[in-house]
Amino acid sequence: MNFSDLRFLVLAEGKFGPLSSKTANGVIRYTPGRCVAVLDSTQAGRTAQEVIGFGGALPVVGTFEAGLAHKPNALLIGIAPQGGQLPQEWRGWIRQAIEQRLEVWSGLHFFIGDDAEFGPLAKRLGVPIHDLRKPPADLPISTGRVRDVAATVVLTVGADCNIGKMTASLQLRDGLKGRGRKVAFAGTGQTGILIEGWGIGVDAVVADFVGGASERLVLDAARGNEIVLVEGQGSLIHPGYSAVTYGLIHGSLPHAFVLCTQPSRQTVDSNEWVRIPPIRDLIALHEAVIAPLRPAPVIALSLNTFDLSDAAARDAIARAADESGLPATDPVRYDPAPIVEAVDAFHRARTG
Repeated sequence: MNFSDLRFLVLAEGKFGPLSSKTANGVIRYTPGRCVAVLDSTQAGRTAQEVIGFGGALPVVGTFEAGLAHKPNALLIGIAPQGGQLPQEWRGWIRQAIEQRLEVWSGLHFFIGDDAEFGPLAKRLGVPIHDLRKPPADLPISTGRVRDVAATVVLTVGADCNIGKMTASLQLRDGLKGRGRKVAFAGTGQTGILIEGWGIGVDAVVADFVGGASERLVLDAARGNEIVLVEGQGSLIHPGYSAVTYGLIHGSLPHAFVLCTQPSRQTVDSNEWVRIPPIRDLIALHEAVIAPLRPAPVIALSLNTFDLSDAAARDAIARAADESGLPATDPVRYDPAPIVEAVDAFHRARTG
């Protein structure tokens, strides 16, 4: 089946919400034509717009049978939980999907195609299973080949996980394309891969090869493009997910960073003992990490202000800009132009 022909029934049972269904939300926001319904019995009867603030009239249904009425041809696992494991109670729906000849698309660390029940069943019925996090088998270590790339490489990094790195990259992509730039978005997580149609889930790659995966992504994305936007993962200060961030930085060798923050967030994820440093310290940290390999400045700030009032959001953006001396905005809530212009101006200065 062609990627553009997919019609997803999005499985998000008990998890459909602004923060708890990252994969579902990304696909609904950026490829709305591919989603026909969301399965979550706790929100049944509502619309995506009512639950997550966008998605229009996309219906939320309470049963698998109700979802089939919307004529999907694929089932999408719409969550990305810590550890990436399949909720046990979802197995029945996946079995039903395969039996109904729906393709299965999953970004879990649990590979559905390798499951002792689902794999043979799908093979017998000729149903494709797409485990988006399964990495290529031939990844090398990184060797700095990105240094020879002519395109400007920009990596989004964050003060924490799940803070808007992918969203910032996609908003930048659309803004730069609107200016006539040839831009590629390199997806590094399951949601980015689903949206763009290609990429490598770097958080499922053996540690030694994360840099090599990042390097390959940039080399592929740079062909025929002026600017490569690399989707960031993890955080340098996250005790659980910093490794993937270091691998991305050293493998993609960005020319510049866009730093993503959330003004209301004071500590890292579920680790309340890790306080998020001031913006200027975060900027200095990222620039120091890459300095031995390639000087790369933080050139703009992307703020996630979804949980603030308009007045509080605008105040937070102004304070961040004052503190850092950099362009800042919430590129989803407001015009992304300040960040788009920062990237475009950096590219023009770099390439002459």
